[in-house]
Amino acid sequence: MQGIVLERYEFRKERTRVKIRRMQSARPRLCVGRTLKHIYAQVIDDVNGKTLAAASSLSPELKGKLKSTRDRAAAEAVGQLVAQKALEKGIKAVVFDRGGHVYHGRIQAVAEAARKVGLQF
Repeated sequence: MQGIVLERYEFRKERTRVKIRRMQSARPRLCVGRTLKHIYAQVIDDVNGKTLAAASSLSPELKGKLKSTRDRAAAEAVGQLVAQKALEKGIKAVVFDRGGHVYHGRIQAVAEAARKVGLQF
């Protein structure tokens, strides 16, 4: 049973990457990752292979401000921080890469918070 679930996850992840590759040259990629304890987001320029902006629930800017590093509030704070850093560097439009995770919960919170700050997907 676990093998079937893993295959579905890998298929979903590959399908997502194909969509992102189509738009890769036009815009950088906002990649979101999560673990059970933390949430991570970074804006990546795949053409040059460089990380342009990054934020996580471990960032010094958020270290003392978060009640918990594993909830939606932390994800929203990370989304706002990465969007602010991207806008400071002149990046206004990105492609959202959810990393194969379902667009729900903390992943959705990062995206919505980044949109509120002004980042366009």
